[in-house]
Amino acid sequence: MAPPASRIGRWLICALALALAGWARAEFSSPVQEAVHAAIGRGALPQLRQPAFAGHRNALTDFYAPRAYLPAWFADGQPQPDIAIALDHLRSAPAHGLVAADYDIDWLAGEIDAIATSDGSAQRVARADVALTLTLLRYLSDMHVGRVMPQEAGFRMRSKDARFDPAAALAGALAAHDLDGTVASAEPSFAIYGRLKTLLARYRELATRQLPPLPPLPPGKRRIEPGDSYPGAAALASRLALLDDLPAAAATPPPDRYEGALVDAVRSFQGRNGLEQDGVLGKDTLAQLNVPIAHRVRQLELAMERLRWLPRFGPGPVIAVNIPSYTLWALDQPAAPGAPMVTMRVIVGRAAKARQTPIFIGDMRHVEFSPYWNVPPSIQKNELVPKLMHDPGYLGREDMEIVGSSRGPPITGVDAAALVGLRDGSLRIRQRPGPKNALGGIKFVLPNTMNIYLHGTPARELFGRARRDFSHGCIRVADPFALAQFVLRDRPEWTRERMREAIEVQIPHSVQLRSPVPVVIFYTTAIVTPQGRAEFSPDVYGYDRKLGDALARREATAKAAGAALARP
Repeated sequence: MAPPASRIGRWLICALALALAGWARAEFSSPVQEAVHAAIGRGALPQLRQPAFAGHRNALTDFYAPRAYLPAWFADGQPQPDIAIALDHLRSAPAHGLVAADYDIDWLAGEIDAIATSDGSAQRVARADVALTLTLLRYLSDMHVGRVMPQEAGFRMRSKDARFDPAAALAGALAAHDLDGTVASAEPSFAIYGRLKTLLARYRELATRQLPPLPPLPPGKRRIEPGDSYPGAAALASRLALLDDLPAAAATPPPDRYEGALVDAVRSFQGRNGLEQDGVLGKDTLAQLNVPIAHRVRQLELAMERLRWLPRFGPGPVIAVNIPSYTLWALDQPAAPGAPMVTMRVIVGRAAKARQTPIFIGDMRHVEFSPYWNVPPSIQKNELVPKLMHDPGYLGREDMEIVGSSRGPPITGVDAAALVGLRDGSLRIRQRPGPKNALGGIKFVLPNTMNIYLHGTPARELFGRARRDFSHGCIRVADPFALAQFVLRDRPEWTRERMREAIEVQIPHSVQLRSPVPVVIFYTTAIVTPQGRAEFSPDVYGYDRKLGDALARREATAKAAGAALARP
C-alpha cells in the first residue's frame, strides 16, 4: 500500500533538510569558518541586535560569503598587517567629524592583542574578525552617507542613492591592501568638505586652549565705538589674533583703546559671523566673540555630516543656496577647489515655521523674463483678501488683477462676488509684469510640489542687512542678471542687454535651459570659503539643534552596543 501523499511530502522535506544540513557542514573546512558564519547568522554581536545597525547583517553576508566565511583580518589565528591600518583609521574618526567612541576601538584593540598573545580560539577569532568588519562597514557608511537620515534632522531631502556598497568597497580594499584609498574614496567629493576638515583640525587645537571669556562692557556702556577706551582691548586683540581676524603684528594695541587695526579686525569678525559690519563692539558682537570654541567645533561637525547627505553630482554646474549665511554660489564643478563663478546675497523664508524655505534639491529647467507673480493661496487668503476688504484700490495700485480658471478676461475691480471667489479659491490674484512685480523681472524655475523658486525683487534695500529671512519661502537673489547669465551661458545670444529688453517689454517670455542645472537648497551654520575664511552663522531655523539631538540618539545606541560587546 502506497504511503499517503502527505507522508511522502514530509519525507521529502526531511530528506532535503538533512541534505542541506550536510552541505552546510561540508562547506566549512575549518571551525573558524563555521564560527564566522554563526557569528553573522545568530547575531552574536550586540550591534546586529540594534535596529540602527541590523541592516549591516546583509552587508556582512555579502562580504564573507564570497570568501567562504574565512576570516578577513586573521590568518592561522594571528592578526594580519591590515588590522593596524584599520585601527588607525578608526582612531582618526574625529578628523572626519565622527566620534571615535562609536567604533569600539578599545575593545577591538584589546581583543586583537589577546588573540595574538594568548587565546586564538576559533570562536574568539571569528567574533573579533566579524566585529572589526562590521565596524569598518559602519565607518565607511557613516563617512559616505552620514550617521542619521536627513529626515531625522528635519530635512525634506532624500537620502543619498544606494549605489555605494561598503561591503564591496571593503573587500576590494583588503584584496588590494589599500584601506587608505578606500577610506578617501568614501569621503564626500565636494571641495568645501576638504576645507571643513582642515578647519576642524585647527579649531580642535584651539579648543584645547580653554580661552577665558572676554571682559564685559564697562558699567553703563551699551557699546564701544571706535576711539573709545575699553579695558578689555588687550584681551580682545589676543582673541582676534587667535581667530585669524587680526594679524599677529597688530595684536598689541595701545592700552585700553579700541581703535585702528583692532576695529578692522572686529569688522572682519562681524562679517564672518553673521553680524552687521559696523565695527562697533556691542553685546551681540561680544556674545559671538565669547562663543566657546567647542561650539564652533560642533558646528563644523554638523556641517560635515550634512554634506554626506548630498549626492555625488556629475560633471557640470551646480547652484547652492545656504540658508543660514543667506548666500548663493554658482559652481562650475562642485568638486573643483577654485572659487565659485558667481557669489551673491539672497533673502530666504522667515524663521517662523510656516514661512521657512524648505531644504531640498531641485533641477532648474527654465528662466522666465517678465513673469506674472501668481500669489500663493496662503498669501492670498491670509494677507491680501483682508487687505482688499478694507482697501479695494490696493489691487490697482500694485498692478494686480484677479483671474479665474477659465480663459476669461482678468478682473481689475473688487466687489463682493470677487471677494467670495478669492476666499474659496475659485479666483486667484496675480501681479502683472512691470516695475512693481514682486519677482523683479526674472524668475528661475525648478519644478517642485512646494512651489519654491528663485527670483529677483524690487526691494533692493533688504540685501544690505546681515540677517535676511524676510520672504514667504521663495528665494530672492541680489543679482538675477548674473545668475541668468550663468545658467544660460551656453546660449550666448542671451546677453544682459537682451535680458533687459525682455523685461522692459513686460510680456512673459520663458527660456528653456538646454540641460537642467541642479539647485541645492541647503542648511549649514559653518562654511569655509576657497580662501580659507571660516564663516559661522546663527542657527536661524533651529536645524543644528535637531541634528545634534538625532546624533546624540545615535551615539547613545552605539555606546549601549559597545558596552554589551565588552561584557563577557
